[in-house]
Amino acid sequence: MLHRHLHHQRFTLAAIDDVISRGRWQDWADLRRAALRDESLLDRIERICRHRADDPRAQRHHFWLHYVEAHRPAP
Repeated sequence: MLHRHLHHQRFTLAAIDDVISRGRWQDWADLRRAALRDESLLDRIERICRHRADDPRAQRHHFWLHYVEAHRPAP
């Protein structure tokens, strides 16, 4: 997915927010695969999603917040 206002394909905070907000199935699958390869992405995904946790209409962000909670490695 080409992210609006971004000229690279790294999963920065802005890119993650864009994928979650506007992405399609394949974009989400790419984000998931990247998070499986690099667990530090889970922290960034959580950071983005926590900002919208109080908004009941932000269902995509709620989904990803639950995904992070379910897939974070046990301490």
